[in-house]
Amino acid sequence: MPARKSTRKKAATRSDAISLLKADHRQVEGWFGQFEKTRSEARKQDLAERICKALKVHTQIEEEIFYPAFLQEAQEEDIHHEAVVEHNGAKKLIAEIEEGSPADEYFDAKVTVLSEMIKHHVKEEEQPGGMFAKARKSGMDLQALGKRLGARKRELMNGSEGRSRGSQTAAADSRA
Repeated sequence: MPARKSTRKKAATRSDAISLLKADHRQVEGWFGQFEKTRSEARKQDLAERICKALKVHTQIEEEIFYPAFLQEAQEEDIHHEAVVEHNGAKKLIAEIEEGSPADEYFDAKVTVLSEMIKHHVKEEEQPGGMFAKARKSGMDLQALGKRLGARKRELMNGSEGRSRGSQTAAADSRA
């Protein structure tokens, strides 16, 4: 019976905010690994596009939903501010990658540097004492946040980001 209880607990936590965000981290890490190994320009282009889209959506849902909730509940301004600054740096590099192609002299270097930036950011969020650990201790409703994050992520991945940001946030809030 204890194994069954453990399985139920795992299933329940898969949909929480932190589990969703960590799953995004693992997915992008995998694509970065594939990018490093491939020599095909077409495959590099495909992977770079996937990485950039996933990171843009991930940073947007964190900034719209998770980070404000974290700041309100955990009162950890330094961690929050550092994460936002890291996002801003990544966004600038993502824009450069999206404007380029594997034929560009610096394309591989830009994707490699983005990978390193993201690895650092992920380590900061996931380490003991990092943002995710502090979020778990803060009393945040991680299940409700996970639902909001998942709904907003689906919305953005399906291309409905053309609406105004205010209406998107309001729509996400109404589904929570």
